[in-house]
Formats: sequence, structure tokens, C-alpha cells
Amino acid sequence: MSPYLTSLRAISQREALRFVHQRERFVAALVRPLVWLLVFAAGFRAALGLSIIPPYQTYITYETYIVPGLCGMILLFNGMQSSLSLVYDREMGSMKLLLTSPLPRWWLLLCKLLGATAISILQVYAFLLIAALFDIRMPSLGYVTVLPALIVAGLMLGALGLLLSSLIKQLENFAGVMNFVIFPMFFLSSALYPLWKMAESSQLLHDVCAVNPFTHGVELIRFALYGQFNPSALLWTLVATAVFTAAALWGYDPARGAIQRRGS
Repeated sequence: MSPYLTSLRAISQREALRFVHQRERFVAALVRPLVWLLVFAAGFRAALGLSIIPPYQTYITYETYIVPGLCGMILLFNGMQSSLSLVYDREMGSMKLLLTSPLPRWWLLLCKLLGATAISILQVYAFLLIAALFDIRMPSLGYVTVLPALIVAGLMLGALGLLLSSLIKQLENFAGVMNFVIFPMFFLSSALYPLWKMAESSQLLHDVCAVNPFTHGVELIRFALYGQFNPSALLWTLVATAVFTAAALWGYDPARGAIQRRGS
């Protein structure tokens, strides 16, 4: 077998084993969006009174509206968790052993990114299954058509996690940075409220949400769950993925690290 495929299988299996051994992580990944879906949705539904038709061409309750946003929440938190494991591996020394292998560094980081994204997608489908048990269902075809959207959005958010892990040097600082990134990205997006509702209250808030990469990832998932294609959301999500990935590879560049050490 090719060494590239061997490394991909080994790193993906390591991610899967780590996830299996951290059952609390799986439970937390499901409980968090379920609380939003089953508890907070009641209050938001009364406040917003949403019966959205455009652009999805169907009647949408508030619960079904926020399901794509909560899928994005799972991808976002898991992307941050995977980057946390990278910081931990770097402190323990296992990351150094991985990156000193003869394979290209970009491939090893890509394998890490693909493994984390696969875990995220499994968590999303588990959430969608539990939501369906509570009679919050999406169109049947949407469970299939959403898979490519989940892959693209998961890669974008995983690449963002890679970028953060390259910038953070100490494990103790990571929790604060995670909160600084996660909550603004989530709340300043269309995950909980449609953009046209935000424009009614504040045009500035609407513009901030419109440039948020997480908004485009959520909209890509939302359209895909209804069997529709959003080319604009796909384009901006791919652009953000490319930018985050390039910045992460630059952050893990050993030559840049050598220059920093020499300067210090």
C-alpha cells in the first residue's frame, strides 16, 4: 500500500480511537445542540414567529430552521476540539514525531483534517437521527444531499482549528481562544436567525453576519438539507477553506519556526 494511504488510514484510525475513548466528548457534542433545539427553540419560536418560505420554497418551522445551524455548531465545536488535541500532542511530543516523518507535512496535516471531519460528520448524523425521533425531520432526500455540504463545511472549520493550533503554544491558553472564536462565529451568523431578520434590526449586524464564513457554511448545509444548491455559499466556503488551510500550513512551516527561534 502507498505510504500516503497508510498514513491516512493510521491517522484516521487514531482520531477514531481517541473519539471512542472520549465518550464524554460525544455526549457533549449531542447534548449542546439538542438543548438549543428542544429548550431554547420554544422561546425563539414565540419571539420570531417564523414561517419561512423563501428561499427554500417550503414551510419551515423554527425548529427545522435551526437544525442546519446546529449541525454547523457540531462541526465548529469538533473542529476546535481536534485543534485542542493538536496542541496537547505538541506538548506531549507526539506531534513532533508525526511531523518529522518522511512524508510531506501538508499531507500529514491534511490526514489529520480529514480524520477530524469524518468524526464530525458522524456526530451530525447522530444528531439528525435524535432530532427525527423528536419528530423534527428534514426532507428524506436531504439526508443524502447534505453529505457533500457537511464535508466542505467540516473541512473549513477543521482548517480553522488547524490554524488556531499553529498559533497557540500553550494548552492553558486554548480554552479562552476557543470561546473568543466559537461564540462570535456562531451568534454572528444565520445559524439561529435569518439574515433578513437581522437586517430589520441592524444593517451593520447583517453585514457582519454576511461576511462570517460560518454563515456561508450553515447556508450551504441548510440548502443541501432541502435538496437545493447554493453556489454562492459553496464558493465562499471553499475560499475560506483554502485561506485557513494555507495559513495553517504556513503556521506549521518548520523554516518559519527556525527563524523565530533564531530571532529570539
